[in-house]
Amino acid sequence: MRGVDVHGSESTGEPGATGESGVDHAFLALERELAVFLRRARANSGEMAREVHPELEAAAYGLLVRLESAGQQRATDLAAYFGVGKATMSRQLRALENLGLVAREPDPADGRASLVHLTAEGLARYRSVRDARRDRYVRKLADWDRAEVAELARLLHHLNARAED
Repeated sequence: MRGVDVHGSESTGEPGATGESGVDHAFLALERELAVFLRRARANSGEMAREVHPELEAAAYGLLVRLESAGQQRATDLAAYFGVGKATMSRQLRALENLGLVAREPDPADGRASLVHLTAEGLARYRSVRDARRDRYVRKLADWDRAEVAELARLLHHLNARAED
């Protein structure tokens, strides 16, 4: 079965089908769409960070996401999760502390370490921005069938799980 993909390239529609150049068009289309998606996601992170606080860096927004979903954590665990060095994590956490969005408390399991958590202000600001973002998704996908939305979520989860392997 021949067709044209979303970019106007001819495709046979068969899994693993390659064109004259030996390129698998399904994976080429996936790569293109993920590049667009990631570019937009980076831009959106910056916007959401500024909505939480005008001085918040885009990279620090991910820390709020992680702390809200996983709860309090050691800075070393956060650094490992994000794949950054301790110095980078310390700088980002210090900035979040200075903005009143996170706080530290002694780790009861190890008095030498501390646990980072969202403050009440940080949690409220984060949730407000998250909820507004979710409302934008609902509006943008209003004409999608709920099963399609669920399938997209399932497939993205599957992709993310594979990326962690």
